[in-house]
Amino acid sequence: MAANVVLLPDAGPLITLAYADALDLLFKPGWPIVLVDMVLHEVTRNQTPTSEKLAQWAATGKVPVRTTRTFRHHQQTLAANPAAARSANLGELAIQETMNDFALKELDADQPPQTGVFLFEDHKIARASFLLPDNCRKISTRAYLVFLEQQGWLESAADIERLAIQAGRSFSQLRFPPE
Repeated sequence: MAANVVLLPDAGPLITLAYADALDLLFKPGWPIVLVDMVLHEVTRNQTPTSEKLAQWAATGKVPVRTTRTFRHHQQTLAANPAAARSANLGELAIQETMNDFALKELDADQPPQTGVFLFEDHKIARASFLLPDNCRKISTRAYLVFLEQQGWLESAADIERLAIQAGRSFSQLRFPPE
C-alpha cells in the first residue's frame, strides 16, 4: 500500500519542519512526496528564515514537483498585471486540483488508484469544507508527527514541535483531528 499513497504537503508543514530541521520526517513512512508547483513557489518566492532551506531540500531530495493549472494561471496573471495577481490560498487550490486529478485517475481502470494525503497546518483548512475525494485524506502537521511517533519512526512529536517554536515558528494551536 505504501507505493499507492502520495504525501502532498502544504506550505505550513514544510515551513514548520524546516524551522525544526526535520524535513526528512516527510520521508519516514516511505510514501512518495509530491510538491505542487504553487506550494513550492509559496515557500521560496520571498526571502524568509526557511526559503533557502526548503529550496535546497526540494532540489537535493529530488522531490518531484507537479505542475498545476493553478500555478500556470498565477504566473500568467502576474506577468499580465502584477497588481491583479492574488496569492492567498493558491497552494491549497493547487493541492485540491491535484487531489481531483487523483480522483479522476481512480476512475481509469488502466491506472492503479492512488491515495493522496494532504498534509496541512493552517487552522482555517481544518475548519473549511475542503473537498476531499474518496481516495484522499487530510492530516495536520501535529497529527502527522504523532503518527510517526506511534509507528516508532520518531522519538517525540512534541520535541519536533518544540524545536520549531524555539526556532521562531508560530505553530497553530488548533488540534486536528480534535482530541
